[in-house]
Amino acid sequence: MPVHDLHPEPDDLLAEVVEGLCASPKSLPCKYFYDGEGSRLFDRICELDEYYPTRTEIGILDSRAPEIARAVGEDAVVIELGSGSSTKTHILLDAMLNPSGYVPIDISRDHLTDAAERIADRYPGLPVWPVCADFNEEIELPEHGLETRPHLIFFPGSTIGNFDREARKVLLRRMARLTRTGGQLLIGIDLIKEKARLEAAYNDALGITARFNLNLLSRINRELGANFKVDGFTHRAWFNDVDSRIEMHLESRIDQVVSVDGESFRFKTGERICTEHSYKFSIDGFASLAALSGWILENSWTDAEDLFAVLLLRTA
Repeated sequence: MPVHDLHPEPDDLLAEVVEGLCASPKSLPCKYFYDGEGSRLFDRICELDEYYPTRTEIGILDSRAPEIARAVGEDAVVIELGSGSSTKTHILLDAMLNPSGYVPIDISRDHLTDAAERIADRYPGLPVWPVCADFNEEIELPEHGLETRPHLIFFPGSTIGNFDREARKVLLRRMARLTRTGGQLLIGIDLIKEKARLEAAYNDALGITARFNLNLLSRINRELGANFKVDGFTHRAWFNDVDSRIEMHLESRIDQVVSVDGESFRFKTGERICTEHSYKFSIDGFASLAALSGWILENSWTDAEDLFAVLLLRTA
């Protein structure tokens, strides 16, 4: 299958790890969670009783797909940022009214090709135009007459919650430019709820999330020849009420020195590495932020407990 390749710059694990460990406070990019083992562990997290986001969003899409499809309208080109396993994509495409194309966008050419081929096999009459690109950069869509058709960006999974406020605004503006006037955005957001429910989702009783977090150090050891003592760190996660976000950290159990590519990094007992922020939203709060980037809220769908929301927005 031909790929519209915009030749995105490959990730530089070493440079980003060193930059994060030199910062104060120390941090590591959450995008590096997902090596083979990390992806396997995340699949297990999604099945945990405590971790509600994935199954709740799928439940909303399953139950409201016909209504969502009617709100989107006919002949839309579905543009998905970060295609993944396409489980949620299937739910949407099954309900869509005569979609005129599917454009998966991913920085990994291998993942992109696999996802595009799965969709093409399942929907043989649907044109599929994969684009290899970093959605954190400006994207040029392939020329297949797409500019004449309505655009729907699909961005499930509350991935938007991993971006801080300014980065969210930048990404939402970029999405608005990609869809052009009258384009739509179908996006999943994790809603603010009681603190205990939020924190339990990131501190499961089986310790799978802890293993997922610590696996980041194992990956750095393996791929960069670092010498993190993985058992010298412990997983910490809590809800920050002020900033409305879950913060996930790795906390040093001991005073220690870690070497990465010849550079040494000292840790005091209790010192932490921030590995992820996951922001939580209200529907009105997200709509107000999105309005600053050129989006108007058209509709929203939630589950019975108001744990999660799927929003449909249109460019102004």
